[in-house]
Amino acid sequence: MEKLRTGIIGCGKVGDFHAKVYAELPQSEFVAVCDADSARAEAFASRYGVKAYTDVATMCRDARLDVVSICTPHPLHASPAVAAADCGCNVLVEKPLASSLEDCDAIIAAEKRNHVTVGTMVQRRFYRPCMRIHKAIEDGKLGRPVLGMVTMLGWRDEAYYNSDPWRGTWKGEGGGVLVNQAPHQLDLLLWYMGEVDEVYGVWKNLNHPYIEVEDTAVAVVKFKSSAVGNIVVSNSQNPALYGRVHIFGENGAAAGVQTDGGAMFIAGMTSITEPPVNDLWTVPGEEEMLPVWKKEDSDFFNSVDSMYYYHREQIKDFLEAVQSGKKPLVDATEGRRTVELFTAIYRSTKDNAIIKFPLK
Repeated sequence: MEKLRTGIIGCGKVGDFHAKVYAELPQSEFVAVCDADSARAEAFASRYGVKAYTDVATMCRDARLDVVSICTPHPLHASPAVAAADCGCNVLVEKPLASSLEDCDAIIAAEKRNHVTVGTMVQRRFYRPCMRIHKAIEDGKLGRPVLGMVTMLGWRDEAYYNSDPWRGTWKGEGGGVLVNQAPHQLDLLLWYMGEVDEVYGVWKNLNHPYIEVEDTAVAVVKFKSSAVGNIVVSNSQNPALYGRVHIFGENGAAAGVQTDGGAMFIAGMTSITEPPVNDLWTVPGEEEMLPVWKKEDSDFFNSVDSMYYYHREQIKDFLEAVQSGKKPLVDATEGRRTVELFTAIYRSTKDNAIIKFPLK
């Protein structure tokens, strides 16, 4: 099958993950990068032997791109994604799809009118223990999921928020822990539990007076299936990191994953310190498998470059979807659901009200 010509918009830390994958996947011919900062674009391009641009449409047309990754800060996802789609490019957007529903809808509208494919990066879906939970739900091993819980507790210090000028601001980041750190866990909750009916949530800035946005949020979720959920996420809890998603079924069985543990992770600056593992599994007849899977999954995770491997798995899935005309595992509509969820928590706090879905 003919290779897809690939490029990247946004030459920062996350852009490097995509560049390494595009440079090595057999489905990809990596040819171009784009950044508003011409010097940064040129330096990035020289590392990979590709051409640098400062204008999205010019890059897409001149380099004849088939696929482009959006690796800009969250509030700057929509404009380049729409511009690329309008040039006929398929677009893979780093998480979250955008920081507002208005931007999400602009991206999805561009996808539809140009008949291209748009996906959202949430590579933790490709973790073995995360996929194991989804398959158990699909196979009916938990019965109908009736309770879902997300807990993500960690700490971000002032140096972290000073590491990029856009961090910790509504304009530059679009939000705090809900927008930046929690989307992976929120995505898993939605993947496992289904469509949301209503949300009541509260966000706070507990101990980061030097930022504008929330460092903590809690929410109660009612799903359309009549299941319920609970979300507790925070950047104000020290030490280290504790990220977990637990699902409980109507038959009394439960399955859970620790998606993140150990030290806080910063893209391009630190590594993941603890492998993702199933930390809860009471499916009848499979209770004894938990230590076996923990060892197998830990050994595998530690045998690969985890930052590269899981980005590669999702980018590969996306490229193969473009080549075959099939839906990628995580498309733009799936990505919008996470934005809809954290938007509901913001609105609920503002209005002190239960927020009904769908949101517009």
